[in-house]
Amino acid sequence: MPDPGPPGKDDLDRLLAAAARGEHGAFDLVYEQLSGPIYGVIRTVVRDPGQAEEVAQEVLLEIWRTSVRYDPGKGSAATWATMIARRRAIDRVRSSAAAAARERRTAMAEVPWDQIGETVEATVGHERLRRCLAGLSDLQREAIMLAFYSGHTYAEVAGMLGIPVGTAKARIRDALIKLRDCLQAPR
Repeated sequence: MPDPGPPGKDDLDRLLAAAARGEHGAFDLVYEQLSGPIYGVIRTVVRDPGQAEEVAQEVLLEIWRTSVRYDPGKGSAATWATMIARRRAIDRVRSSAAAAARERRTAMAEVPWDQIGETVEATVGHERLRRCLAGLSDLQREAIMLAFYSGHTYAEVAGMLGIPVGTAKARIRDALIKLRDCLQAPR
């Protein structure tokens, strides 16, 4: 018996019509003929192989459910199926892109920075600094306040306090060492 060759356009159209009528085994043959080409179309649009397989299954299910709507007068069954596959693949890509954009916006909008934590940390730091400043001698505290809070140079601090520049430098250095030790000590 001679080989009938590959199924033609008319064969697929007839098989799809038979599947629409609910004929046993007709959709199995439609599936055999369309699953490869449909996956290929979807794979070119949806780059991820896993997602492409998922979309291909959804498309084949849609073809099975809507086979009664196929009209051979408007085009071949292969063209109709390919159109459904391409549309579904584009929908998946758009949906994935929208979900990714939504996640990025949500991640950025949720916590731009921890303002409360930062405020608490700054307040605790200021309290600790005040406590450490209170631990300095009056002369050291005065030299530090003039140099670091008022922005004066060693020479200006020395002139304001009426002391030699070397003494002003020594007071500031000793005060800084005490402050460092106090601030680094365990709470």
